[in-house]
Amino acid sequence: MENVINQSTSKIKGTLFSNTDLRNLIVPLVVEQILVMLVGMIDTIMVSFAGEAAISGVALVDMINNLFITVLSAVATGGAVIVSQYIGSKNTENASLSASQLVMSASLIGLIIAAFCFIFRMPMLHLFYGSVEPDVMQACATYFLFTLCSFPFLGLYNAGAAIFRSMQKTNITMIISMIMNIINIIGNYIGVFLLHMGVAGVAIPTLLSRLIGSILIFILTTRKGQPIQVRMNSVFSWHPDMIGRIFRIAVPNGIENGLFMLGKVLVTSIVAMFGTSQIAANGVSNSLNTIAIVVVTSINLAIVTVVGQCIGANEQEQAKYYTKKLMKISYIATTLLSMLVWIALPLLLDLYDMSGETYHLAYNLILFHNILAILLHPTSFNLANAIRAAGDVKYTMWVGILSMILFRLGCAWLFGVVMGWGIYGVWTAMGADWLGRSIAFVIRYRSGKWLRFKAI
Repeated sequence: MENVINQSTSKIKGTLFSNTDLRNLIVPLVVEQILVMLVGMIDTIMVSFAGEAAISGVALVDMINNLFITVLSAVATGGAVIVSQYIGSKNTENASLSASQLVMSASLIGLIIAAFCFIFRMPMLHLFYGSVEPDVMQACATYFLFTLCSFPFLGLYNAGAAIFRSMQKTNITMIISMIMNIINIIGNYIGVFLLHMGVAGVAIPTLLSRLIGSILIFILTTRKGQPIQVRMNSVFSWHPDMIGRIFRIAVPNGIENGLFMLGKVLVTSIVAMFGTSQIAANGVSNSLNTIAIVVVTSINLAIVTVVGQCIGANEQEQAKYYTKKLMKISYIATTLLSMLVWIALPLLLDLYDMSGETYHLAYNLILFHNILAILLHPTSFNLANAIRAAGDVKYTMWVGILSMILFRLGCAWLFGVVMGWGIYGVWTAMGADWLGRSIAFVIRYRSGKWLRFKAI
Protein backbone atom coordinates (compact mmCIF):
# COMPACT_ATOMS: atom_id res chain seq x y z
CA MET A 1 0.00 0.00 0.00
CA GLU A 2 2.75 2.46 0.90
CA ASN A 3 4.52 1.82 -2.42
CA VAL A 4 1.28 2.42 -4.31
CA ILE A 5 0.81 5.76 -2.55
CA ASN A 6 4.40 6.81 -3.22
CA GLN A 7 4.19 5.85 -6.90
CA SER A 8 0.91 7.70 -7.36
CA THR A 9 1.89 10.96 -5.69
CA SER A 10 4.14 13.81 -6.67
CA LYS A 11 4.70 16.98 -4.71
CA ILE A 12 3.19 20.25 -5.88
CA LYS A 13 3.94 23.55 -4.29
CA GLY A 14 2.10 24.18 -1.03
CA THR A 15 0.25 20.86 -0.82
CA LEU A 16 -1.98 20.39 2.21
CA PHE A 17 -1.19 16.67 2.45
CA SER A 18 2.26 15.12 2.05
CA ASN A 19 2.79 11.52 0.98
CA THR A 20 3.34 10.67 4.65
CA ASP A 21 0.06 12.36 5.58
CA LEU A 22 -1.79 10.29 3.02
CA ARG A 23 -0.15 7.06 4.13
CA ASN A 24 -1.01 7.81 7.76
CA LEU A 25 -4.59 8.51 6.74
CA ILE A 26 -5.18 5.69 4.26
CA VAL A 27 -3.20 2.70 5.57
CA PRO A 28 -5.10 2.45 8.91
CA LEU A 29 -8.36 2.82 6.97
CA VAL A 30 -7.37 -0.08 4.72
CA VAL A 31 -6.46 -2.21 7.75
CA GLU A 32 -9.78 -1.28 9.36
CA GLN A 33 -11.76 -2.16 6.23
CA ILE A 34 -9.88 -5.45 5.90
CA LEU A 35 -10.89 -6.30 9.46
CA VAL A 36 -14.52 -5.43 8.73
CA MET A 37 -14.35 -7.50 5.55
CA LEU A 38 -12.81 -10.48 7.32
CA VAL A 39 -15.41 -10.44 10.06
CA GLY A 40 -18.17 -10.31 7.44
CA MET A 41 -16.62 -13.29 5.70
CA ILE A 42 -16.14 -15.17 8.97
CA ASP A 43 -19.77 -14.47 9.91
CA THR A 44 -20.90 -15.93 6.60
CA ILE A 45 -18.54 -18.92 6.82
CA MET A 46 -19.55 -19.77 10.38
CA VAL A 47 -23.27 -19.42 9.80
CA SER A 48 -22.96 -21.56 6.65
CA PHE A 49 -22.37 -24.51 8.97
CA ALA A 50 -25.90 -23.96 10.31
CA GLY A 51 -27.31 -24.69 6.83
CA GLU A 52 -28.21 -22.83 3.64
CA ALA A 53 -31.43 -21.54 5.21
CA ALA A 54 -29.36 -19.79 7.87
CA ILE A 55 -26.87 -18.27 5.43
CA SER A 56 -29.74 -17.15 3.20
CA GLY A 57 -31.52 -15.52 6.15
CA VAL A 58 -28.40 -13.60 7.18
CA ALA A 59 -27.76 -12.47 3.59
CA LEU A 60 -31.34 -11.24 3.17
CA VAL A 61 -31.47 -9.36 6.47
CA ASP A 62 -28.08 -7.80 5.85
CA MET A 63 -29.57 -6.11 2.79
CA ILE A 64 -32.26 -4.50 4.99
CA ASN A 65 -29.74 -3.68 7.71
CA ASN A 66 -27.48 -2.04 5.14
CA LEU A 67 -30.36 0.23 4.16
CA PHE A 68 -30.53 1.68 7.67
CA ILE A 69 -26.77 1.54 8.20
CA THR A 70 -26.46 3.68 5.06
CA VAL A 71 -28.67 6.33 6.67
CA LEU A 72 -26.43 6.36 9.75
CA SER A 73 -23.35 6.55 7.53
CA ALA A 74 -24.90 9.49 5.66
CA VAL A 75 -25.26 11.42 8.91
CA ALA A 76 -21.64 10.63 9.78
CA THR A 77 -20.51 11.72 6.32
CA GLY A 78 -22.43 14.97 6.65
CA GLY A 79 -20.67 15.64 9.94
CA ALA A 80 -17.30 14.65 8.50
CA VAL A 81 -17.66 17.12 5.63
CA ILE A 82 -18.52 19.97 8.00
CA VAL A 83 -15.80 19.11 10.53
CA SER A 84 -13.20 18.70 7.76
CA GLN A 85 -14.06 22.02 6.15
CA TYR A 86 -13.86 23.81 9.51
CA ILE A 87 -10.47 22.17 10.11
CA GLY A 88 -9.33 23.33 6.67
CA SER A 89 -10.41 26.89 7.50
CA LYS A 90 -8.60 26.71 10.90
CA ASN A 91 -11.86 27.24 12.82
CA THR A 92 -11.34 24.68 15.62
CA GLU A 93 -14.13 26.08 17.83
CA ASN A 94 -16.84 25.41 15.25
CA ALA A 95 -15.14 22.13 14.33
CA SER A 96 -15.54 20.96 17.94
CA LEU A 97 -19.13 22.21 18.08
CA SER A 98 -20.04 20.43 14.84
CA ALA A 99 -18.41 17.23 16.14
CA SER A 100 -20.47 17.41 19.34
CA GLN A 101 -23.68 18.00 17.43
CA LEU A 102 -22.83 15.09 15.15
CA VAL A 103 -22.57 12.74 18.14
CA MET A 104 -25.97 13.85 19.38
CA SER A 105 -27.66 13.64 15.98
CA ALA A 106 -26.24 10.26 14.95
CA SER A 107 -27.11 8.61 18.27
CA LEU A 108 -30.66 9.96 18.23
CA ILE A 109 -31.29 8.86 14.66
CA GLY A 110 -29.89 5.41 15.46
CA LEU A 111 -32.36 5.12 18.33
CA ILE A 112 -35.27 6.18 16.12
CA ILE A 113 -34.30 3.66 13.42
CA ALA A 114 -34.01 0.87 15.99
CA ALA A 115 -37.48 1.63 17.33
CA PHE A 116 -38.94 1.71 13.81
CA CYS A 117 -37.33 -1.63 12.93
CA PHE A 118 -38.52 -3.24 16.16
CA ILE A 119 -42.12 -2.24 15.50
CA PHE A 120 -42.17 -3.12 11.79
CA ARG A 121 -39.67 -6.00 11.80
CA MET A 122 -41.98 -8.76 10.58
CA PRO A 123 -44.02 -6.62 8.15
CA MET A 124 -40.78 -5.54 6.46
CA LEU A 125 -39.53 -9.11 6.17
CA HIS A 126 -42.81 -10.31 4.69
CA LEU A 127 -42.96 -7.31 2.33
CA PHE A 128 -39.50 -7.86 0.88
CA TYR A 129 -39.06 -11.61 1.26
CA GLY A 130 -42.53 -13.06 1.62
CA SER A 131 -41.82 -15.75 -0.98
CA VAL A 132 -38.91 -17.40 0.86
CA GLU A 133 -39.20 -20.78 2.55
CA PRO A 134 -40.38 -20.87 6.22
CA ASP A 135 -36.98 -21.86 7.65
CA VAL A 136 -35.33 -18.97 5.80
CA MET A 137 -37.94 -16.54 7.15
CA GLN A 138 -37.35 -17.80 10.70
CA ALA A 139 -33.61 -17.20 10.31
CA CYS A 140 -34.37 -13.69 8.98
CA ALA A 141 -36.60 -12.87 11.97
CA THR A 142 -34.04 -14.01 14.54
CA TYR A 143 -31.08 -12.25 12.95
CA PHE A 144 -32.99 -9.00 12.43
CA LEU A 145 -34.21 -8.86 16.05
CA PHE A 146 -30.71 -8.80 17.52
CA THR A 147 -28.99 -6.64 14.89
CA LEU A 148 -31.60 -3.87 14.97
CA CYS A 149 -30.80 -3.33 18.66
CA SER A 150 -27.26 -2.31 17.67
CA PHE A 151 -28.29 0.72 15.55
CA PRO A 152 -28.05 3.37 18.33
CA PHE A 153 -24.55 2.14 19.19
CA LEU A 154 -23.57 2.01 15.53
CA GLY A 155 -24.76 5.59 15.06
CA LEU A 156 -22.57 6.73 17.95
CA TYR A 157 -19.61 4.71 16.69
CA ASN A 158 -19.93 6.09 13.14
CA ALA A 159 -20.01 9.64 14.49
CA GLY A 160 -16.88 9.09 16.55
CA ALA A 161 -15.09 7.40 13.66
CA ALA A 162 -15.98 10.28 11.33
CA ILE A 163 -14.57 12.78 13.82
CA PHE A 164 -11.23 10.96 14.12
CA ARG A 165 -11.00 10.56 10.33
CA SER A 166 -11.56 14.29 9.93
CA MET A 167 -8.61 14.83 12.30
CA GLN A 168 -6.56 12.30 10.25
CA LYS A 169 -6.33 10.08 13.34
CA THR A 170 -7.40 6.91 11.56
CA ASN A 171 -5.10 4.81 13.74
CA ILE A 172 -7.65 5.34 16.55
CA THR A 173 -10.52 3.92 14.53
CA MET A 174 -8.30 1.06 13.35
CA ILE A 175 -7.48 0.00 16.93
CA ILE A 176 -11.10 0.19 18.06
CA SER A 177 -12.14 -1.78 14.99
CA MET A 178 -9.62 -4.46 15.94
CA ILE A 179 -11.15 -4.71 19.40
CA MET A 180 -14.67 -4.92 17.99
CA ASN A 181 -13.72 -7.58 15.47
CA ILE A 182 -11.93 -9.72 18.06
CA ILE A 183 -15.09 -9.64 20.17
CA ASN A 184 -17.13 -10.53 17.11
CA ILE A 185 -14.98 -13.46 16.02
CA ILE A 186 -14.73 -15.00 19.50
CA GLY A 187 -18.45 -14.49 20.03
CA ASN A 188 -19.26 -16.08 16.67
CA TYR A 189 -17.23 -19.16 17.50
CA ILE A 190 -18.87 -19.55 20.89
CA GLY A 191 -22.37 -18.89 19.57
CA VAL A 192 -22.22 -21.11 16.49
CA PHE A 193 -19.92 -23.99 17.39
CA LEU A 194 -20.13 -24.26 21.18
CA LEU A 195 -23.67 -23.12 21.93
CA HIS A 196 -25.16 -24.13 18.54
CA MET A 197 -27.30 -20.97 18.41
CA GLY A 198 -27.40 -20.70 14.60
CA VAL A 199 -28.00 -17.17 13.30
CA ALA A 200 -28.37 -15.83 16.85
CA GLY A 201 -24.81 -16.98 17.44
CA VAL A 202 -23.51 -14.42 14.94
CA ALA A 203 -26.09 -11.70 15.66
CA ILE A 204 -25.48 -11.34 19.41
CA PRO A 205 -21.70 -10.81 19.07
CA THR A 206 -22.42 -8.11 16.47
CA LEU A 207 -24.61 -6.29 18.98
CA LEU A 208 -22.05 -6.67 21.76
CA SER A 209 -19.10 -5.51 19.64
CA ARG A 210 -20.93 -2.37 18.48
CA LEU A 211 -21.94 -1.55 22.04
CA ILE A 212 -18.36 -1.76 23.32
CA GLY A 213 -16.92 0.02 20.27
CA SER A 214 -19.33 2.95 20.62
CA ILE A 215 -18.46 3.43 24.31
CA LEU A 216 -14.72 3.35 23.64
CA ILE A 217 -14.79 5.78 20.73
CA PHE A 218 -17.09 8.23 22.52
CA ILE A 219 -14.78 8.36 25.54
CA LEU A 220 -11.82 9.05 23.25
CA THR A 221 -13.60 11.89 21.42
CA THR A 222 -14.01 13.73 24.74
CA ARG A 223 -10.30 13.68 25.62
CA LYS A 224 -8.68 17.05 26.18
CA GLY A 225 -5.62 18.17 24.26
CA GLN A 226 -6.63 16.96 20.79
CA PRO A 227 -7.45 19.31 17.87
CA ILE A 228 -11.17 18.55 18.00
CA GLN A 229 -12.89 17.70 21.28
CA VAL A 230 -16.47 16.58 21.82
CA ARG A 231 -17.90 18.51 24.78
CA MET A 232 -20.73 17.08 26.86
CA ASN A 233 -22.53 20.43 27.19
CA SER A 234 -22.53 20.74 23.37
CA VAL A 235 -23.74 17.15 22.93
CA PHE A 236 -26.79 17.77 25.13
CA SER A 237 -27.67 21.11 23.54
CA TRP A 238 -29.35 22.16 20.32
CA HIS A 239 -27.60 24.41 17.79
CA PRO A 240 -29.96 24.64 14.81
CA ASP A 241 -27.47 26.42 12.53
CA MET A 242 -24.86 23.73 13.00
CA ILE A 243 -27.40 20.92 12.78
CA GLY A 244 -28.64 22.54 9.58
CA ARG A 245 -25.15 22.53 8.05
CA ILE A 246 -24.68 18.85 8.88
CA PHE A 247 -28.07 17.85 7.53
CA ARG A 248 -27.73 19.90 4.34
CA ILE A 249 -25.05 17.34 3.50
CA ALA A 250 -26.52 14.36 5.34
CA VAL A 251 -30.10 14.52 4.02
CA PRO A 252 -29.35 14.46 0.27
CA ASN A 253 -26.60 11.92 0.93
CA GLY A 254 -28.96 9.85 3.06
CA ILE A 255 -31.72 10.01 0.44
CA GLU A 256 -29.30 9.00 -2.30
CA ASN A 257 -27.61 6.16 -0.45
CA GLY A 258 -30.78 5.12 1.34
CA LEU A 259 -32.68 4.75 -1.93
CA PHE A 260 -29.63 3.06 -3.41
CA MET A 261 -29.71 0.48 -0.62
CA LEU A 262 -33.51 0.22 -0.89
CA GLY A 263 -32.97 -0.58 -4.55
CA LYS A 264 -30.51 -3.30 -3.53
CA VAL A 265 -33.08 -4.67 -1.07
CA LEU A 266 -35.71 -4.72 -3.80
CA VAL A 267 -33.21 -6.38 -6.12
CA THR A 268 -32.51 -8.94 -3.40
CA SER A 269 -36.25 -9.58 -3.20
CA ILE A 270 -36.04 -10.38 -6.91
CA VAL A 271 -33.13 -12.73 -6.18
CA ALA A 272 -35.31 -14.37 -3.50
CA MET A 273 -37.60 -15.50 -6.32
CA PHE A 274 -34.82 -17.61 -7.84
CA GLY A 275 -34.48 -20.19 -5.03
CA THR A 276 -32.25 -20.92 -2.05
CA SER A 277 -29.12 -21.79 -4.08
CA GLN A 278 -29.10 -18.45 -5.89
CA ILE A 279 -29.84 -16.58 -2.66
CA ALA A 280 -26.94 -18.34 -0.94
CA ALA A 281 -24.60 -17.73 -3.91
CA ASN A 282 -25.55 -14.05 -3.81
CA GLY A 283 -24.69 -13.89 -0.09
CA VAL A 284 -21.37 -15.71 -0.44
CA SER A 285 -20.39 -13.58 -3.43
CA ASN A 286 -21.21 -10.35 -1.62
CA SER A 287 -19.01 -11.35 1.31
CA LEU A 288 -16.02 -12.19 -0.92
CA ASN A 289 -16.49 -9.27 -3.31
CA THR A 290 -15.37 -6.87 -0.59
CA ILE A 291 -11.79 -8.12 -1.02
CA ALA A 292 -11.29 -6.52 -4.43
CA ILE A 293 -12.79 -3.17 -3.41
CA VAL A 294 -11.37 -2.85 0.11
CA VAL A 295 -9.01 -0.03 -0.92
CA VAL A 296 -11.75 1.78 -2.85
CA THR A 297 -13.91 1.63 0.27
CA SER A 298 -11.05 3.06 2.34
CA ILE A 299 -10.47 5.85 -0.20
CA ASN A 300 -14.19 6.65 0.00
CA LEU A 301 -13.64 7.56 3.65
CA ALA A 302 -10.28 9.29 3.16
CA ILE A 303 -11.39 11.43 0.25
CA VAL A 304 -14.04 13.15 2.38
CA THR A 305 -11.35 14.34 4.80
CA VAL A 306 -8.88 15.35 2.08
CA VAL A 307 -11.26 17.14 -0.28
CA GLY A 308 -13.23 18.64 2.62
CA GLN A 309 -10.12 20.24 4.09
CA CYS A 310 -9.03 21.50 0.67
CA ILE A 311 -12.39 23.17 0.08
CA GLY A 312 -12.38 24.62 3.60
CA ALA A 313 -8.96 26.14 2.88
CA ASN A 314 -10.21 27.52 -0.48
CA GLU A 315 -7.73 25.29 -2.32
CA GLN A 316 -9.92 24.09 -5.20
CA GLU A 317 -7.00 23.08 -7.40
CA GLN A 318 -5.65 20.88 -4.65
CA ALA A 319 -9.09 19.30 -4.29
CA LYS A 320 -8.85 18.24 -7.96
CA TYR A 321 -5.23 17.15 -7.56
CA TYR A 322 -5.92 14.89 -4.58
CA THR A 323 -9.07 13.46 -6.16
CA LYS A 324 -7.04 12.28 -9.16
CA LYS A 325 -4.28 10.99 -6.90
CA LEU A 326 -6.57 8.98 -4.64
CA MET A 327 -8.50 7.53 -7.55
CA LYS A 328 -5.25 6.38 -9.15
CA ILE A 329 -4.45 4.50 -5.94
CA SER A 330 -7.92 2.90 -6.12
CA TYR A 331 -7.48 1.73 -9.71
CA ILE A 332 -4.06 0.20 -9.07
CA ALA A 333 -5.11 -1.51 -5.84
CA THR A 334 -8.41 -2.83 -7.25
CA THR A 335 -6.61 -4.38 -10.21
CA LEU A 336 -4.01 -6.08 -8.01
CA LEU A 337 -6.55 -7.33 -5.47
CA SER A 338 -8.89 -8.64 -8.18
CA MET A 339 -6.05 -10.65 -9.68
CA LEU A 340 -5.24 -12.03 -6.22
CA VAL A 341 -8.87 -13.07 -5.71
CA TRP A 342 -8.96 -14.81 -9.09
CA ILE A 343 -5.92 -16.87 -8.12
CA ALA A 344 -7.17 -17.72 -4.63
CA LEU A 345 -10.87 -18.12 -5.45
CA PRO A 346 -11.06 -21.94 -5.30
CA LEU A 347 -9.43 -21.88 -1.87
CA LEU A 348 -11.73 -19.09 -0.66
CA LEU A 349 -14.90 -20.83 -1.79
CA ASP A 350 -13.79 -24.08 -0.16
CA LEU A 351 -14.10 -22.30 3.19
CA TYR A 352 -17.90 -22.33 2.81
CA ASP A 353 -20.16 -25.30 3.36
CA MET A 354 -22.44 -25.13 0.29
CA SER A 355 -23.80 -27.22 -2.55
CA GLY A 356 -22.07 -27.67 -5.90
CA GLU A 357 -24.65 -25.50 -7.66
CA THR A 358 -24.14 -22.66 -5.17
CA TYR A 359 -20.35 -23.00 -5.53
CA HIS A 360 -20.51 -22.70 -9.32
CA LEU A 361 -22.81 -19.67 -9.21
CA ALA A 362 -20.69 -17.86 -6.61
CA TYR A 363 -17.50 -18.52 -8.60
CA ASN A 364 -18.90 -16.93 -11.77
CA LEU A 365 -20.48 -13.99 -9.93
CA ILE A 366 -17.23 -13.07 -8.19
CA LEU A 367 -15.24 -13.15 -11.44
CA PHE A 368 -17.85 -10.95 -13.11
CA HIS A 369 -17.94 -8.50 -10.19
CA ASN A 370 -14.18 -8.02 -10.12
CA ILE A 371 -13.98 -7.24 -13.83
CA LEU A 372 -16.61 -4.53 -13.34
CA ALA A 373 -14.87 -3.26 -10.19
CA ILE A 374 -11.57 -2.75 -12.02
CA LEU A 375 -13.31 -0.72 -14.73
CA LEU A 376 -15.98 1.24 -12.89
CA HIS A 377 -15.85 1.18 -9.08
CA PRO A 378 -13.53 4.18 -8.45
CA THR A 379 -15.40 6.50 -10.84
CA SER A 380 -18.75 5.30 -9.51
CA PHE A 381 -17.95 5.77 -5.79
CA ASN A 382 -14.64 7.60 -5.12
CA LEU A 383 -15.53 10.38 -7.53
CA ALA A 384 -19.00 10.69 -6.02
CA ASN A 385 -17.57 11.15 -2.52
CA ALA A 386 -15.10 13.80 -3.73
CA ILE A 387 -17.95 15.78 -5.29
CA ARG A 388 -20.03 15.25 -2.14
CA ALA A 389 -17.19 16.41 0.14
CA ALA A 390 -17.14 19.73 -1.69
CA GLY A 391 -20.82 20.23 -0.84
CA ASP A 392 -22.30 19.35 -4.26
CA VAL A 393 -24.68 16.83 -2.72
CA LYS A 394 -27.84 17.43 -4.75
CA TYR A 395 -26.14 16.40 -7.98
CA THR A 396 -24.86 13.15 -6.50
CA MET A 397 -28.29 12.54 -4.99
CA TRP A 398 -30.18 12.82 -8.27
CA VAL A 399 -27.62 10.78 -10.17
CA GLY A 400 -27.80 8.06 -7.54
CA ILE A 401 -31.61 7.98 -7.51
CA LEU A 402 -32.05 7.93 -11.29
CA SER A 403 -29.33 5.35 -11.84
CA MET A 404 -30.80 3.11 -9.16
CA ILE A 405 -34.31 3.26 -10.63
CA LEU A 406 -33.33 2.92 -14.29
CA PHE A 407 -30.43 0.50 -14.07
CA ARG A 408 -30.07 -1.24 -10.70
CA LEU A 409 -33.79 -1.97 -10.28
CA GLY A 410 -35.29 -1.66 -13.77
CA CYS A 411 -32.60 -3.69 -15.52
CA ALA A 412 -32.57 -6.29 -12.72
CA TRP A 413 -36.24 -7.01 -13.40
CA LEU A 414 -35.76 -6.88 -17.18
CA PHE A 415 -32.66 -9.08 -17.32
CA GLY A 416 -33.35 -11.33 -14.33
CA VAL A 417 -37.08 -12.00 -14.62
CA VAL A 418 -38.40 -10.94 -18.04
CA MET A 419 -35.42 -12.26 -20.00
CA GLY A 420 -34.92 -15.19 -17.61
CA TRP A 421 -31.22 -14.64 -16.82
CA GLY A 422 -31.80 -15.13 -13.09
CA ILE A 423 -28.98 -14.05 -10.77
CA TYR A 424 -26.72 -13.27 -13.74
CA GLY A 425 -29.24 -10.73 -14.99
CA VAL A 426 -29.33 -9.04 -11.59
CA TRP A 427 -25.55 -8.67 -11.53
CA THR A 428 -25.51 -7.38 -15.13
CA ALA A 429 -27.91 -4.67 -13.94
CA MET A 430 -25.41 -3.78 -11.21
CA GLY A 431 -22.79 -3.19 -13.90
CA ALA A 432 -25.20 -0.97 -15.83
CA ASP A 433 -25.78 1.05 -12.65
CA TRP A 434 -22.05 1.56 -12.09
CA LEU A 435 -21.57 2.60 -15.71
CA GLY A 436 -24.37 5.16 -15.54
CA ARG A 437 -23.03 6.64 -12.31
CA SER A 438 -19.48 6.76 -13.65
CA ILE A 439 -20.47 8.67 -16.79
CA ALA A 440 -22.50 11.22 -14.81
CA PHE A 441 -19.79 11.84 -12.19
CA VAL A 442 -16.97 12.13 -14.73
CA ILE A 443 -19.00 14.75 -16.61
CA ARG A 444 -19.59 16.71 -13.38
CA TYR A 445 -15.94 16.48 -12.33
CA ARG A 446 -14.65 17.71 -15.68
CA SER A 447 -17.12 20.61 -15.72
CA GLY A 448 -15.63 22.02 -12.49
CA LYS A 449 -19.08 22.98 -11.19
CA TRP A 450 -18.63 20.85 -8.07
CA LEU A 451 -15.81 23.17 -6.91
CA ARG A 452 -18.19 26.13 -6.63
CA PHE A 453 -19.88 24.69 -3.54
CA LYS A 454 -18.92 25.11 0.12
CA ALA A 455 -20.75 23.71 3.13
CA ILE A 456 -19.63 26.25 5.78
